[in-house]
Amino acid sequence: MQQNCFSGDLKAHKLPHRHQNRTSEKKMVKKLLVDVDCGVDDAQAIMLALADPDVQILGITCVRGNTSVDNVCKNVLRVLKVCQRLKIPVFRGASSSLLNESLNASHFHGKDGLGEAPDPEAPGLEHVQKEGAVQAMIRITTEHAGQVTLVATGPLTNLALAVKIDPSFPQKLKGLYIMGGNTDSRGNTTVCGEFNFTADPEAAYIVLNDYLCKTYLATWEFTCMNKIPWEFCDPWLDQNSEKARFMKKIFCYSMEMAKQPRFQKEMVGGDGFISCDSYAMAAAIDSSVITELEEWPVSVELSGKLTRGMMVLDKLGLLQKEHKAFIIKKCDLEKFKSMMMTALK
Repeated sequence: MQQNCFSGDLKAHKLPHRHQNRTSEKKMVKKLLVDVDCGVDDAQAIMLALADPDVQILGITCVRGNTSVDNVCKNVLRVLKVCQRLKIPVFRGASSSLLNESLNASHFHGKDGLGEAPDPEAPGLEHVQKEGAVQAMIRITTEHAGQVTLVATGPLTNLALAVKIDPSFPQKLKGLYIMGGNTDSRGNTTVCGEFNFTADPEAAYIVLNDYLCKTYLATWEFTCMNKIPWEFCDPWLDQNSEKARFMKKIFCYSMEMAKQPRFQKEMVGGDGFISCDSYAMAAAIDSSVITELEEWPVSVELSGKLTRGMMVLDKLGLLQKEHKAFIIKKCDLEKFKSMMMTALK
């Protein structure tokens, strides 16, 4: 018997009827707070949200991850400029992990995080808000209590700091969508660690333990198993728009890297294009994109020599945690592709 996705002891929920809810969902503006470490796939995710007329982004907070936090801020401003949405406030957040460890993804996204394709007319850091990211997250969520969905596509440092400053912060959220973690101990940064969680394992641990709001995880394995064929990229990037030309420019570097044997070894489920962060954003915008999910108590390994940063699914109930996270397993790939196409129109 099928269960409602928000009740019962989970194992797997297939959701064939979620498309029926989209009509009623579109009548309400979805208020998003977006926390990013803006590399190329973060840019794709932001543009996906900006293209939806029923979405209001209340602010974008920045965190070190794919590149330095200053580069992240600049990259977000570049995305907002090309989308003509520079009025959306951008906030500077954590410049390092909680333990001040250093990890970045310049080998994949380029040193600047956006494919080493600079724009001499890009907005500068003077456009970043004076208020810090963590303070802004708490303020915005308090002002819109119960209405804000937080989408986190980078290391979770800002989120961990927010809950330590204001323990009531998570309960004010409508929901939390995270791109990060893994389910089958398959890493893309270390042997068993996905990048966002490995970049700040302590922050990921705090968030998965202290955020008791509805939490959805788009994990590394999920994104790999729901790839878009490379053939999609030509019509996607060749659209006659400034957005498409911008994306083509910044995406070239990552596309070449993704096709290298080194990176192909990290992936499962065959060849294809993965816009990791866009899956979490798409799910936050339109729940009908999710077609199957599971629900388990989750945590993060902090001390293992080979497993530090690995997400742990407690399928035996040994952690005795009442709160369970929703693990996204499958998505409606055609709907996802349609949303990606619309983002660059």
